Amino acid sequence: MGSVRKASAWLGLVDDNDDERYYDDDYSEGTESGDAWVTDPRVKVASDTAEEKGRRIGTVTPDSFRDARAIGELFRDGVPVIMNLTAMEPADAKRVVDFAAGLIFGLRGSIDRVSNRVFLLTPADTEIVSGDAAAHRSDGFFNQS
Repeated sequence: MGSVRKASAWLGLVDDNDDERYYDDDYSEGTESGDAWVTDPRVKVASDTAEEKGRRIGTVTPDSFRDARAIGELFRDGVPVIMNLTAMEPADAKRVVDFAAGLIFGLRGSIDRVSNRVFLLTPADTEIVSGDAAAHRSDGFFNQS
């Protein structure tokens, strides 16, 4: 575009259509249809793959006892759940732990304390592997003597 045409376009005397030649027609048609953010079907979203292979872990930080439903729904679906009760009042936290104990009893799971007011609920088909340093010493790998 020449300088006279640029000045005319800047003043609004002529239409500035020079930029259109740089766009690919297929691209501009695709964005007008509203499906510009559709994921390519060949791409697997990480959460879909994790769900298919059963490699999901839920984390729930409830504010009140009403949030216990989210814990129950995840656990019922076979997802291990980490409950972080540090943001709750002690009375409500005790109610949630009692609720979780009922869940693991009814669905044959287990509950483990991770830290103060943080618990791990695991379904019956899930194995917990301990990362204790004492467990590694038995094979002699860390034995320095």
